[in-house]
Amino acid sequence: MAIVKSGKVVIILAGRHAGKKAVVIKNIEDGNDDKRFSHCLVAGIARGPRKVTRGMSKKKVEKRSRTMKPFVKYVNVRHVFPTRYQVDMDLKKAVDEADLVGDKKVDVKKTLKKIFEDKYLNQKSATSEKKAAGSNYFFQKLRF
Repeated sequence: MAIVKSGKVVIILAGRHAGKKAVVIKNIEDGNDDKRFSHCLVAGIARGPRKVTRGMSKKKVEKRSRTMKPFVKYVNVRHVFPTRYQVDMDLKKAVDEADLVGDKKVDVKKTLKKIFEDKYLNQKSATSEKKAAGSNYFFQKLRF
């Protein structure tokens, strides 16, 4: 499964976050002791930012972007739909695998929320045009 790499925008197909977009942080191809199937660690948006129009002030735009709610979880690769988009968010430093149990997961979600908000407000500062299109797609609501 060389398609699902870190930084790839995917759509979750099964479970609580089905139909939500996420970014792959780490891909485990052969599985490990507790999960004997290929899976990946993803971070995504459970609740997206609210609609913003051109006439809104900067303060109102920032307030409406604070409604974002992130999620972090391990997902079976078969329950993930890879898209053609890539995102240049450095999430490996923010999400440590040891921190995904207990109360530390709340802190991980808070840092992810801050990263997602910063990226949402500064979408034009991407490294390439392809990555800018990926971040634009990632923050749009999925229509289906």
